[in-house]
Amino acid sequence: IRRPPRSTPLYSSAASDVYKRQMHNRKVYISGEIVPEIEAKISIFDSAVLLGDTVTESTRTFNHVPFKLDDHLERLYKSFKLTRIDPQMTIEEMKKVSLELLEINKDNYTANEDCWLVHNISRGHSITGGNPALQVSKPTVMIYTQPMNLVLWAPFYTKGCHAVTPPTRMVPSQSLDARIKNRSRLFYTLAEIEAKLVDPDAQSVILDIHGNVAENKGGNIFMIKDGKLITPTTANCLEGLTRNSTMEIARSLDIEVIEAVIQSYDLATSDEMFITSTPYSIMPATKFNGMPIADGNVGPVTKKLIQGWSDRVGVDIIKQAQDQLHKH
Repeated sequence: IRRPPRSTPLYSSAASDVYKRQMHNRKVYISGEIVPEIEAKISIFDSAVLLGDTVTESTRTFNHVPFKLDDHLERLYKSFKLTRIDPQMTIEEMKKVSLELLEINKDNYTANEDCWLVHNISRGHSITGGNPALQVSKPTVMIYTQPMNLVLWAPFYTKGCHAVTPPTRMVPSQSLDARIKNRSRLFYTLAEIEAKLVDPDAQSVILDIHGNVAENKGGNIFMIKDGKLITPTTANCLEGLTRNSTMEIARSLDIEVIEAVIQSYDLATSDEMFITSTPYSIMPATKFNGMPIADGNVGPVTKKLIQGWSDRVGVDIIKQAQDQLHKH
């Protein structure tokens, strides 16, 4: 399939050089040790590698302060319970190490640059063909920071993205509850690749096996209809913290919020649509499966919610992203 040219730039060689230099300066935490990022290693026999047996959380900073870190860690420990992974750390210890790592790495980020704080925790070494439930070593606790690169999303704040439904479907909650945030993400990757075969800049809207709207590969789906904010229930998608914050902001602006079962028809006939996720907060969508949403422009309620986000976190989220775009 011949792909049309990409409308957003990939990383420049200059940015790549900066990234490589930062790898020498940034530190990561691995199972009790803080080491330079470039020296960070795990075993090829770790359950993260052999089985994708890893739970995860990704927090971001605003003005170098982690946003909702306590909530992210609380959800992480719920995932531990459901997956029977023993992190051998209390939630207080996990938070202490995370904040220490942020402090160690803070000089790698400029005043107007924020970062990810990522937690990946696996069961540890796995025995091939053995009992996968056995934790035969200490867990592998990986914590790191990365620059919050918003370049590929920046144009969507003003022009909106093209939301596309790929053929790959959401894993049914009977098989794996979407509320367990994990790194077994091949189906997400396939879905996103399929969406980008339609449009290189497309963002996926993954449906469940019944044709109901579930989620994006890393975010939640919202629509506006008759002034009301509507989003899928968490029966088939992750209960995103950015999703919850967006609903809180909407209620503070006297916008009615509804959680419902929605389908592609509802998105196609909506007044506005957007996706929420940790890095970009809100990504407007102005086209769905090739069709314009309403008049094809970012809608007034979406703009109001974006401003609500900026007010809440003390960062102009559009400007922060577009400043990065202009640098590239």
